[in-house]
Amino acid sequence: MCEEWVADCRLRAGTDLFAHRWDPVLLAALRPGPLRRVDLRGHVGGISDKALTESLRRLLDRGLVERHRYAEAPPRVTYRLSALGVTLVDGPLRAVGDWVLEHGDALLG
Repeated sequence: MCEEWVADCRLRAGTDLFAHRWDPVLLAALRPGPLRRVDLRGHVGGISDKALTESLRRLLDRGLVERHRYAEAPPRVTYRLSALGVTLVDGPLRAVGDWVLEHGDALLG
């Protein structure tokens, strides 16, 4: 554990993964497989183009998502979970989802 919540604290880095509104949602949306940006935005719903761009950049920078550009005309790009991203989605994110299913009414009530 960290003595202080400094920027390079591992615990803080872990909690930051859930601090951004759309990051966990995008990770969950990518769980079934790679998606193009337009399809990802359609699956999520309610996310602005700016928020999508910011979230994808954050997830790419943290190594949770991979971007694949195909050498085609017109260009095609897909996003998919990295191996690290899969461990987050299948581990802590799934546990949070299970917890919310069980206790969600209490949160909203």
